[in-house]
Amino acid sequence: MSEHNQSSSGSETESGEQELPFLSHLFELRDRLLRIVLVVVLIFAGLFAFANDLYHMLATPLLVHLPEGSSMIATEVASPFLTPFKLALVASIFMAMPFILYQAWAFIAPGLYKHEKRLAFPLLFSSIVLFYVGMAFAFYVVFPLVFGFLTSTAPEGVTVMTDISKYLDFVLKLFFAFGVAFEVPIATILLVLAGVTTADDLAAKRAYIIVAAFVVGMLLTPPDVISQTLLALPMWLLFEVGLFFSRVLVRQREEQNKEADKVRENEPDDELDKAIAEEEKLNTSRKD
Repeated sequence: MSEHNQSSSGSETESGEQELPFLSHLFELRDRLLRIVLVVVLIFAGLFAFANDLYHMLATPLLVHLPEGSSMIATEVASPFLTPFKLALVASIFMAMPFILYQAWAFIAPGLYKHEKRLAFPLLFSSIVLFYVGMAFAFYVVFPLVFGFLTSTAPEGVTVMTDISKYLDFVLKLFFAFGVAFEVPIATILLVLAGVTTADDLAAKRAYIIVAAFVVGMLLTPPDVISQTLLALPMWLLFEVGLFFSRVLVRQREEQNKEADKVRENEPDDELDKAIAEEEKLNTSRKD
């Protein structure tokens, strides 16, 4: 009877110990999510007063190409308020992205090994920078070319007057497409380091990857050749960059493994030398 009570109490203790770490992880996740929401709300509170100015700045690449006397329009009653409101909210999330990713990193970092931490942090930082570079590329390079092309192809007698909410949805889609597309080097490096594929295999399939880049450009961008090409070419070039760095990292890993193997091979010899030295000391002490 006592043995049964001891076993049952032991199982209850083990289950309690398992529940405590799980609950602590949930509490930590909740706290980090609340911090993210708080930071986004604070940034939004600062941006909302300038929401109309932000929208005007975002619409500039289209406004400069509209015909004289033409302008953007709002076809829904609440669009003049809701569209800048949506832009300020999305801009707040984009601006808080480094903090959001840092919170995600801080949550998973305790479960990573040291070598994983050394590799994961630079990849995380690079992914943030590349996402912002992709958005900047879309705004300063793609938008002027695309809107100049689209407004110039309007048939005679058709006045180009774009709805403000449709325009916002259009540019946010392009921002997201180019931001994700510029993550190609990170994806390439992770695939190679995870052992899913090798740099040589990817290099051998370069022709298929180029075709896939143009297919992705066709699916993620408007139906015009300019934007499709401007998305596909950077994806290809960034793939080559990721291929180069993945080879460098794999070479460094192989060198580290070789050094570790040499250390392991020398360890038994060192232990043997220590044992011989201790035995000699014992022998000398006995003679004395």
